Amino acid sequence: MTLQGKTAVITGSNSGIGLGVARELARAGADIVLNSFTDRDEDHALAAAIGSEFGVTARYVAADMSKAGDCRALIESAGTCDILVNNAGIQHVAPIDEFPADKWDAIIAINMNSAFHTTAAALPKMRAAGWGRVVNIASAHGLTASPYKSAYVAAKHGVVGLTKVTALETAEEPITANAICPGYVLTPLVEAQIPDTMEKYCMGREEVIKKVMLDRQPSREFATVEQLGGTTVFLCSDAAAQITGTTISVDGGWTAL
Repeated sequence: MTLQGKTAVITGSNSGIGLGVARELARAGADIVLNSFTDRDEDHALAAAIGSEFGVTARYVAADMSKAGDCRALIESAGTCDILVNNAGIQHVAPIDEFPADKWDAIIAINMNSAFHTTAAALPKMRAAGWGRVVNIASAHGLTASPYKSAYVAAKHGVVGLTKVTALETAEEPITANAICPGYVLTPLVEAQIPDTMEKYCMGREEVIKKVMLDRQPSREFATVEQLGGTTVFLCSDAAAQITGTTISVDGGWTAL
């Protein structure tokens, strides 16, 4: 399929899942706006490289997704926003009674509140264009829970709820809103954790991946950023025009348990 003539804004997209999604959208022909909170030469160079590789317009806009004003300014800076992918997120792990309040606030702000602010700013642009797609990168933790991840689980459940409300409010328009719920995804951040986990459990790479890291993922395989990108492209296609207000799990069977 082709997304030529469409502009996609992807939050938290200078690495990991967001970058993988951005690349697949660019491969499908969409112009791309990358984002993170940094404003380095390499961020802008990354956008230029994607634009050159796929023959699309790609640029980088720095914006702090913990700040409501920055979230809305990102959408305004994009000019056009046909496709909004809310991906920005952080994590912290601790028991509820020991969970730092500032970490709770930051996770809720970046993982959930940012999706509200960007969506609120993007919907008028989508309505003016007569077409739009909102794709929220939630998590298997938006459908289930794990101990010690109270803020992350609460935020991702909130993202799923926001997705449903967005879909209902746009149900009679050519705009859809859906949430992708990944399990464990092989990103550079996860890859960097493998050696330490191997040392901790005295296991080889494949054993520690299957028995420790992917203990809750029945397929015992990581999802890839390319698969998440491909799912996003599908949700932007005409074939998905009647898919709205739902979640698509890319979790190797995790939420089937």
